[in-house]
Amino acid sequence: MSSKRVLVLLAPGFEEIEAVSVIDILRRAKVKVQVASITEKEDVTGSHNITLKSDVRLEFIDIYNDDYDLVYLPGGVPGVNNLAASEKVLDLLRKYNEDQVLIGAICAAPWVLEEAGILKGHEATSAPTFEEKIHPEKYAHEVFVRSGNILTSRGAGTSMEMGFSLLEALGLEEDAIRLREDMQYNFLLDKKGK
Repeated sequence: MSSKRVLVLLAPGFEEIEAVSVIDILRRAKVKVQVASITEKEDVTGSHNITLKSDVRLEFIDIYNDDYDLVYLPGGVPGVNNLAASEKVLDLLRKYNEDQVLIGAICAAPWVLEEAGILKGHEATSAPTFEEKIHPEKYAHEVFVRSGNILTSRGAGTSMEMGFSLLEALGLEEDAIRLREDMQYNFLLDKKGK
């Protein structure tokens, strides 16, 4: 079991692929993933009407005493609107950013980082429809971008790469290499490239 701890924030209307793919990849690498609902309910329904059961509600996370190596935000609309409307979410992001905890956001979720004021001075990417809504130091048209402690990716189609890249950012490169092979991701890329 890895000693790494990851907090995944789920809001109603989250993008299911972006949440489940990353959670699955991290858990396959034995990372302790805690899925937190930002609402008063443990069950959170995504933008395509798939419901996930969270491990904990955000109200029970103590941002001053609970240590995580990474905080991850899936995108999805209206999920990102709900994340950005939560002062607890924004406070958590600001505090963990101040502590240089890794913060990952995919698709529309980099906009939540923008709302928290933590994209300044960073390079980032997002879903193309959110490019004009975020104002990093530099916008990158890349699958995955790491800029200091800020990790961003573009959308549902890049979710698996996001999961593997998060493992690498956590220092679990060997797990990322193994899972890319075991999950047939390398095979897919090889076949698509031919």
